Amino acid sequence: MKLHPNSPSAGSDRDDGDLSTADPDDDARLLDRIAAGDDAAFEELYHRYHRRLLGYLLRVLGRPGLVEEVLDDALLAVWQGAHRFDGRSRASTWIFGIAHHKALKALERSRRESARETGDPPSPENESIPPHRQPDAAAIRSELRRKLRSALDVLSPVQRAVVELTFFYGYSYPEVAEIVGCPVGTVKTRMFHARRLLKERMPELGLRRETELQ
Repeated sequence: MKLHPNSPSAGSDRDDGDLSTADPDDDARLLDRIAAGDDAAFEELYHRYHRRLLGYLLRVLGRPGLVEEVLDDALLAVWQGAHRFDGRSRASTWIFGIAHHKALKALERSRRESARETGDPPSPENESIPPHRQPDAAAIRSELRRKLRSALDVLSPVQRAVVELTFFYGYSYPEVAEIVGCPVGTVKTRMFHARRLLKERMPELGLRRETELQ
């Protein structure tokens, strides 16, 4: 059951990862109003973040059947916990952190259920991760982005999360660390291994190894 019946269509042309036009102060004000029980403020924030979180969760979870459930859980947690936002980070960082942890919990539950059904132990997540920024020309950046999204399919949910947040959503390393709940050094280490792995896959992606992933 969806938390809100009038959520934007998944087919909208708006980029679900575009945070460039977001006003951090406005988001923080919305959270203040939500904490005071303002339904209209929650509806506005819902529409503002629905597509961003939907796209992120689709790629991190890799399981469309879980996405709406996790999205609703995350937004419900925002509604119920808005009073806990203390303004020390961007509102979007706080909201994405909630969605990230809800996603990991859902995946863990799903793995446990699958293990019970098959009798196999849950498989642990492996460690490594991808890029940060792209080449020069807009066309090259667009093509690289498309190919990198395809490459993300081979990564674990934890790995995809760091890549998505840094490369596609534009968060800084400290913000990514806050969202996923690990030290900044761990984020940097994952990014280092990610670049290495992606460079190894360059030929398969139709790119030269010399392509710089910055």
